[in-house]
Amino acid sequence: MNASKEINQLEQTDLEIKPKVGLLLIGIILTAANLRAPLTSVGPLVSSIRDDLEISNTLAGSITTVPLLSLSILSAFAPKLARQFSMELNLFLSLILLTIGILLRSLGGIGTLFIGTFLIGSSIAIGNVLLPSLIKHNFAYKIGVMTGIYAVVMNFCGAIGSGISIPLSLLPGFGWSGALGCWAILSFIASLFWIPKLRNLPTTSKGVQTSSKIESVNLWSSSLAWKITLFMGCQSLIFYTIITWIPEILVQKGLNTGEAGWMLSLMQLAVLPFTFIVPILAGRLQSQRLLVFIPVVLLVISLLGILYGDRLLIPLWMGLIGAASGGFFSLAMMFFSLRTQSTEEAANLSGMAQSIGYLLSAVGPVLFGWLHDTTHSWTAPLLMLVIITILIFIVGMGAAKDRYVSS
Repeated sequence: MNASKEINQLEQTDLEIKPKVGLLLIGIILTAANLRAPLTSVGPLVSSIRDDLEISNTLAGSITTVPLLSLSILSAFAPKLARQFSMELNLFLSLILLTIGILLRSLGGIGTLFIGTFLIGSSIAIGNVLLPSLIKHNFAYKIGVMTGIYAVVMNFCGAIGSGISIPLSLLPGFGWSGALGCWAILSFIASLFWIPKLRNLPTTSKGVQTSSKIESVNLWSSSLAWKITLFMGCQSLIFYTIITWIPEILVQKGLNTGEAGWMLSLMQLAVLPFTFIVPILAGRLQSQRLLVFIPVVLLVISLLGILYGDRLLIPLWMGLIGAASGGFFSLAMMFFSLRTQSTEEAANLSGMAQSIGYLLSAVGPVLFGWLHDTTHSWTAPLLMLVIITILIFIVGMGAAKDRYVSS
């Protein structure tokens, strides 16, 4: 009788847990879908926004810089929010803030455009930092698979955001504001899936429990934490610099603007399989050095190929850039979990790495453009990216060692 009763209790508990895990998984997927698309959807519409609002090219260009700066600033504060409130509550509020930011950006005024853009970057920063630590906390034995799913969804929706902006803007009554505003629907729907998690929050105001050992760790003095931070920052700089400048480079290589746009889409699609495969492999390996080495080789070959190679091989080079970018990004996300021993430590490392990383992302396109203006050539800017790729190799080999930032 007792054994039968225990089995019934276990079965009932299992039935209660599965729906909660399912809701959590949906919440993570929908949140990930909002972490890149509101940003990537802007690029194709910058000229339309500039002409409609009658602003300068410099001011129009800052539309893509402002969210990167707010990502850098807020990423450092996200772990502190996680210590005061639950991660679920932070993610719910960040999605509400994202919805408000998207709607403000779409009102059609210069002031609301930039205020909304700043709010969008701030809300995405919270999701970027907390999702990896939430996955570590709730899916400790499936970190690789869950990180892969999260990265694929984020990058796939980012690619869609770039691709459908122009078609949406051409719909009757839409324009650039309608094309950007429709993303508020997705962010609002995502916020709804966190509401059931808010009902079961602990009474304590602390969202992440700490121990005296973990509290004493100063990541800013950890050489391993800095290697992971530089790995995150350098790969992010390369990605956003290429996204910004590669269409113009390809046009000067002989492609028309339409072909250059398709090459950018090809690159983003090539990211997807690697953002899923690499986290799974990384979770099964004690050292991830091979996963650092292969993308480095692919990126160096592709950058030199674009610089010196034949025009007909451009699709190959763009595919290799996408493969390398996907490997780098997903490996950086995995380092936050693999090199930490607690949820709080993962959030702190994620905050540190992404704060510096997005600051470098904002500097990269500007520095690349400055080198082009100074030298009147794409050679020096592209060689700069090769040098940064070598730096990724150096710090990545150190970050790939099987140890913890607190050891």
